[in-house]
Amino acid sequence: MKHHYPVSLAILCLIISGCAVEEDVGATASLAMEGEVHLSNVRQLTSGGENAEAYWAFDGSQLIYQARKPGAECDQIYVLDPESGDTRMVSTGEGRTTCSYFYPSGNEILYSSTHHHNAACPPNPDFSMGYVWPVYETYDVFASNLDGSGLRQLTTEEGYDAEATFSPAGDRIVFTSARDGDLELYSMAPDGSDVIRLTDRPGYDGGAFYSPDGSKIIWRAHYPGEGPELEDYRRLLSQGLLRPGELEIYIMDADGSNQRQLTQLGGANFAPYWHPSGEKIVFSSNHHDPDGRDFEIYMINLDGSGLTRITYSEGFDGFPVFSPDGQHLVFGSNRNNGGTSDTNVFIGEWIESP
Repeated sequence: MKHHYPVSLAILCLIISGCAVEEDVGATASLAMEGEVHLSNVRQLTSGGENAEAYWAFDGSQLIYQARKPGAECDQIYVLDPESGDTRMVSTGEGRTTCSYFYPSGNEILYSSTHHHNAACPPNPDFSMGYVWPVYETYDVFASNLDGSGLRQLTTEEGYDAEATFSPAGDRIVFTSARDGDLELYSMAPDGSDVIRLTDRPGYDGGAFYSPDGSKIIWRAHYPGEGPELEDYRRLLSQGLLRPGELEIYIMDADGSNQRQLTQLGGANFAPYWHPSGEKIVFSSNHHDPDGRDFEIYMINLDGSGLTRITYSEGFDGFPVFSPDGQHLVFGSNRNNGGTSDTNVFIGEWIESP
């Protein structure tokens, strides 16, 4: 791996536990940093622990995110009112959860969980093997009502199933699965049927999102080179581990055709998300930092031009997500954490043309 980025470990493996709470973050001046000309009135939505991957409801009224509060062993899924700060846990409170998303209707949610295999948290990876991510084979994709009731399992194949998100029309779900022996992208119907494989290249494909019109998909990928690098990837995957190395952003049509690489920056480029126009994306990257420790948010056009840095806060800024109307950007950040390692969810007003 050419770039090391240990600061992201708690972020990318993620995050809370607990019960319904109201986040007490207090009223503060804008938390935008110098140089963040595309953001104004930045405010903190969560407080304490590891909180990230916040995604908007399709009507822009709520956020869903995963978090691990102080003292908790595992991350759980929460729904947050960005105006009042009211927060409630909607997952089971058991096992480890990840990758939550709203149904387009707003009445149901998606997330992945290990609770049906064991109520306890799965073990952390062995970092004596270097920088690795856990790929828990006990993850499956679940759906439930907005209050957590009516839980039902959508994937039943052996192996990792996670990173699921909905198409805007609500007719397809894209997700990552190891069911065929590699970490590939698939799509399925909302009830888990009609599974179609979209990618077929050795390596990790994940973190996929449909475009606002549902015609395209963006995702992050790590494709190891032939020889020792590919052998190391396959050996680790057989142990439920992934050494991500470099990550780049890719784009394809929703049916899996016309796949192409969007970024060629080096380092780790991940968490892509669509601008509401469908003409550009935002993502997180450490390519600017030789040590690979500082992650910032960038924006880029779909042809790879117009790379623009959005955030300037030392540490971690990532998981950028536009509100459906494009008026706000929500993201995870280490800013304003009092010198701790806490990651919190922030929201800022978006300025398109500063």
